[in-house]
Amino acid sequence: MAAGRRVHSAGMTDSTSAPTPPVGTEGVAYEPHVGTTRQYWRDIVLGVNDGLVSMFLLVAGVVGGGLTAEQVLLTAVAGAIAGSISMGAGEYLATKSQEEVLDSEIALEKVHIRHFRDQEVDQLRGFFTDMGVSDDDMDRVVAAFTRSDETLLSAMKALEFGVADSERRSPYMAMFMSGALFLVGSLPSVIPFVLTDDTGIGLAWAAALSMLGLFIVGVVKTRVTKTEPIKAGLENLVIAGIGGVLAYGIGSLFDGVISG
Repeated sequence: MAAGRRVHSAGMTDSTSAPTPPVGTEGVAYEPHVGTTRQYWRDIVLGVNDGLVSMFLLVAGVVGGGLTAEQVLLTAVAGAIAGSISMGAGEYLATKSQEEVLDSEIALEKVHIRHFRDQEVDQLRGFFTDMGVSDDDMDRVVAAFTRSDETLLSAMKALEFGVADSERRSPYMAMFMSGALFLVGSLPSVIPFVLTDDTGIGLAWAAALSMLGLFIVGVVKTRVTKTEPIKAGLENLVIAGIGGVLAYGIGSLFDGVISG
């Protein structure tokens, strides 16, 4: 074997060049998981999508209501700031509360393991039975997961509460993702009214930029969900388009009632 070149059992080649991903059965290439960002994709998609949709609907409604471009801009900026703060604060409180509930449940589980270990082991057997572990293998599997209280706790956290430490969410990261990306998503509906005094032109640009943003978000999302990108992008467009028409119509109706 040449110096500086080692072949590993996983099928990876270690050399001066970049490692080559292993190839599995039937020539299927190895595809890595999303990784440490997985638990925050909800916040990423929700934040930017909500910013794009809600701000466009707000702008469409007030333009339909007869506001001037300056008034629309003031409304859009206020809505973007308020929405960003609201999204961030709401996600922080929701995530923090969820994590506190899990911490409380895990603390109680430690008490159960310490004082009611036999019952917890029986519960673990039930989980493995539901997972399809055979009776012939059950004793060996249970023994492996009950060698220590720490191992048993880890198993119960995963099977009873669906908790993996690597999947726990930081309230601060969730707050930042939701709030900051809402603000980013609001920009397509704000910027046009900075550049024009014509509300019709501003709304047309806001619609075009928001629709483009929504389509891109739908497509980017599929890099993680492994679904059809065009379908996901069009789904976002249809939802926002219908909402925009309704918001503009309600604003126009309101303006007509007030003016009349």
